[in-house]
Amino acid sequence: MPAPIPLHELTFRATKAGGPGGQHVNTSSTRVELWWNPRTSPSLTEPERTRLVSVLGHRIDGDGWLRLVSAGTRSQLKNREAVTKRLQKLVAEALVPPKPRRKTRPPRSAAENRLKAKKRRSATKAKRRTPLRDD
Repeated sequence: MPAPIPLHELTFRATKAGGPGGQHVNTSSTRVELWWNPRTSPSLTEPERTRLVSVLGHRIDGDGWLRLVSAGTRSQLKNREAVTKRLQKLVAEALVPPKPRRKTRPPRSAAENRLKAKKRRSATKAKRRTPLRDD
C-alpha cells in the first residue's frame, strides 16, 4: 500500500451545494472540491505515477489534475474528510498491480462433451427432415 498523499499536495475549494436544505443551502459553502495533480506529485515514484495516469487517465483533465467532489453532508469539514478518504482509496486501488494471466486450456472432456452435444443436436434436426421419396 502506498504512503498517504500529503495534505500540502491537495487543493480544496468550497462551493455552494445544490439540493435540499432550505435557506441553509443558499448561504453556506459546504460542497468540497479536491484537486490533485498526480503528474507533478513528489510523493509518487515514477512507476506509481505511470500506473496512476494509465488507470485514472479518464478522470484526469488535460492539465493533469484529478478532481473529486463531495457534497453528501451539510458540514464542510465532513465533506472534506470524505473526499480525502475517497482520493486515498481511489489511488490505493489504482496502484494495485493486475494479476498476471495464466494460460489455460479447456480439458479434453470438455471438447468431447461439446462434440457429443453437436452430434445429438444434429441427429435431432435430422429426424425432423422430410424423408426422401423413391418415385
